[in-house]
Amino acid sequence: MIIKKDPDSLRNYLEDSSNLKGGHAEEIAVPANIDELSAYLRESDSHRRPVTISGGGTGTTGSRIPFGGAVVSLEKFNRILGVSDRGMFAVVETGVFVDDLKKACDARGLFYTSHPTENTATVGGTVATNASGSRSFKYGPTRRYVRRLKMVLPSGEILDLRRGERTLSKRDPLIRLPSGRRIIVPLTSYRMPDVKHAAGYYAYDGMDLIDLFIGQEGTLSVITEIEIGLEKRPEKILSAFAFFKNEEDAWDFSMEARERSKKGPVKDAPAIDALSIEYFDRNALNLLRVKSPNVPGAAAAAIFFEQEIREGGEDRLVSAWLDLIARHGASLDDTWVAMNEKDAAGFTAFRHAIPEAVNDIVRKNGFQKLSTDIAVPGDKFLEMMRYYRDALVSGGLEHVVFGHMGECHVHANVLPRSEAEAAKAREMVMSFIKKGVSLGGTVSAEHGIGKIKHAYLEAMYGGDGIRQMARIKKALDPNCILGLDTIFSRKALEEV
Repeated sequence: MIIKKDPDSLRNYLEDSSNLKGGHAEEIAVPANIDELSAYLRESDSHRRPVTISGGGTGTTGSRIPFGGAVVSLEKFNRILGVSDRGMFAVVETGVFVDDLKKACDARGLFYTSHPTENTATVGGTVATNASGSRSFKYGPTRRYVRRLKMVLPSGEILDLRRGERTLSKRDPLIRLPSGRRIIVPLTSYRMPDVKHAAGYYAYDGMDLIDLFIGQEGTLSVITEIEIGLEKRPEKILSAFAFFKNEEDAWDFSMEARERSKKGPVKDAPAIDALSIEYFDRNALNLLRVKSPNVPGAAAAAIFFEQEIREGGEDRLVSAWLDLIARHGASLDDTWVAMNEKDAAGFTAFRHAIPEAVNDIVRKNGFQKLSTDIAVPGDKFLEMMRYYRDALVSGGLEHVVFGHMGECHVHANVLPRSEAEAAKAREMVMSFIKKGVSLGGTVSAEHGIGKIKHAYLEAMYGGDGIRQMARIKKALDPNCILGLDTIFSRKALEEV
């Protein structure tokens, strides 16, 4: 076990992509294996010392930033333990980078579906927040592919769960540990929205027990090992950017592409079946123009989309997409299509440059950005988009809107430059939260709640819902040491 206490070492663990300030810790613990981790948590639990789990640092909600106690870094848990061709799964330690797993799968003709923006995102981080990136439109969230989790509870006890082996219900609310100890989990009564969702604890009567620990943001256990399902590697992926002079044309194009993808093949027509459908507003395109002057000057919005294709089917499929693009008012001369891996990789890097550019603005402005992670039902999405547009235009604040339009889930980033603007931005974003909830949506589709979105979660579930989550937390972590102030505040724990 490595223990670090010097200020320079501590500083590296006091930030993430949220730009949350004020983090502090007494020490950093770097266990080399699960036994060292178990012993450290057991000792911390006995002394009621808070422990914050540190992953890759790519989170946007401040979950890994400590406010007291110790940080446990999982950087030594970085091995790919195996990839099964026949079983189509991989076993990895929690600190493995998503990119490294993708490369290992690719070498075997397999495909790991998670596609986060950040190159240094870890597999454990995606499980901890149920994050999947843009391709979850086609493949679904990370949760769908998690087959087994090995983890350490705050008590130091080790729990190994396989999907399908144990359920959690009001009739049988017990977690039975190898030691013989039993934990009674008080199941919740709140209803989760039927959209892409990563806000608070995933819980319902009769659920698979493993799902409680996916999306728990390091508050119930420390995940050390993951068995993750894989798909066959696509023969080829078509990637394209379509640019629109009118933002509503881009929205309508996306909605039709979304519906056609969900309906499946149409007789005698090439099947539009997108992997991802991504949106960029005018301000996002202005950021991209810095990297590429070829972005059409008249474009008010763009859509980036991907689809798997088989050899020999490229021409008909491209033609189908181009017909759809033309019908929605975009110029085919201003449409970019990548038909080889090199160009496709360039498109992906181009798309991923936007969050980096936004973070550069945040650092320059010196104020924390306020951003949404709202997803709403498909029939309410255009209403949500118009609400965003009207409020952002009338508000007069610097902003950038981009994200996963295929899943009715975009990120509206508001970038204040003064205390007055920050106050205005907070009020504006809370209005977005209330609107999304009123439409039957979630306040977090993929990034989680962390330490900066407590009020959003309460707007969604109310105080009683927060207390129900706090009771689950206290059942598994009675001394309340793990991930304090993540998902909900310490005060909420004191109230139950």
